[in-house]
Amino acid sequence: MSIKHRTLWRISMTFRLFGPWNFYREALALAIPVMLQSLITGLVSLVDNFMVAGLGDAKMAGVNVANQINFVFMVIINVVSLAGGIFLSQYRGAKNVKGMEQSFRFKLVMGLIVSALYFALCQLTPQSLLSLMVAHDNQGAAIVAEGAQYMRAVSFSFIPMALSSSVGSSFRDIGEPKIPLLVSTGAAIANTIGNWFFIYGNLGAPRLEVVGAAIATVIARLLEMGAFFFVLEVKKPAFRFHLRTMLHLDRKFFAEVLSRSSMMFFSETAWVLSETIITALYNRRGGAETVAGMAAGWSVANLLFLVFPAIQTSTNVIVGATLGAGKLDEGRLKARWIMAGSIFFGIGALLAALVSTAAVPLVFGNLSNAAQQVTRSIIVVIGIYLPLWCLLNAQFGVARAGGDTLMGVLVDVGVTYLVFIPAAFAISRLTVWGPVALFGIAKLSDIPKALVAAWWLKKERWVRNLTATS
Repeated sequence: MSIKHRTLWRISMTFRLFGPWNFYREALALAIPVMLQSLITGLVSLVDNFMVAGLGDAKMAGVNVANQINFVFMVIINVVSLAGGIFLSQYRGAKNVKGMEQSFRFKLVMGLIVSALYFALCQLTPQSLLSLMVAHDNQGAAIVAEGAQYMRAVSFSFIPMALSSSVGSSFRDIGEPKIPLLVSTGAAIANTIGNWFFIYGNLGAPRLEVVGAAIATVIARLLEMGAFFFVLEVKKPAFRFHLRTMLHLDRKFFAEVLSRSSMMFFSETAWVLSETIITALYNRRGGAETVAGMAAGWSVANLLFLVFPAIQTSTNVIVGATLGAGKLDEGRLKARWIMAGSIFFGIGALLAALVSTAAVPLVFGNLSNAAQQVTRSIIVVIGIYLPLWCLLNAQFGVARAGGDTLMGVLVDVGVTYLVFIPAAFAISRLTVWGPVALFGIAKLSDIPKALVAAWWLKKERWVRNLTATS
């Protein structure tokens, strides 16, 4: 190719919004196993909700309010995996095995610390945590009582969950998403079977209702953790190290990852706080039918959210490895292509959301008619936001792939506290709108989030090879 043609090619690629098909084929090869894993996890959650729904609105509300609080823990574990994964992907691109080992070690150590602390909190004060979510609900006492039973029992799954997340996410970081897909599929099947046995006491098992759902989760998480560590020993990926060297920490490296993860933790905490606040506000707009209906809607929405981890994994692996290899211009192009493609993922998820509303009477037939109406409405509202949320996930993924965690603070903390939370409280205090309308209007704040993120990404603080400086 002549110099003139090469120059023209570079100019055309610079202004090209969408990438070539072979790029998206590579991204889909990473995304599809992650989407399947998320789909299976979401289906299991849906089956869980279907089984628990048969116990009545109050019991289902108790389990789901507990899981709304547990979601905060899951977000923190995700931050730990993301922080270590940023470096693991870049060290993979740089072919630096020691760096990969330290990244994996960070995930394991921090995951153990966080999960142990949250386990203790759930054992000691579950009622206090749950009461925050259902204050002023006319069936709050019953919901808290059921949720506390569930929370104490399910908390035994937190340490195995954190360890499984560390191993599974690390396999995805090196471009092997099929392994966590297979392991998590097995755990999901075990969880469903356990629910069938212990919730209703089938085949001679004790009928334990909400505690039975928690026990099934604990068993499934223990099996998942065992399977992941077995595969780790068999496959011997580059990031693996002997467990006896667990505490052989590179203090300088840990300090740098903690510095970046603190930014991510701050931004993710702001986001999850906003979600917790809006949940607490709309839970007050009615009784158990509101809590159960919104929870059922979110269990369906979680199936649609399979696009989010797929986008994040593809972005981290592709953009992170490219930057780690020192190919910064190529990293810019691939980031743009992923962000453009993410919108189409969101449109597909929107269509799926609209179709899924037809299944509500079949899946949640045991809920009251009022709860089912809430479920259908929240699914539609969530679906409308999915293209925007997919773009936001891609924007965050691009920034974090290059180690720019400051963008999350600017977007999540800035917009959340200046726009979203004041708007949510104002709507709650000044209107009598129902829970779905309250959620939908308050979430308009995600539009300025995307605009601020786009402005920040243009500064290109994320276009960095972290392995050259860490």
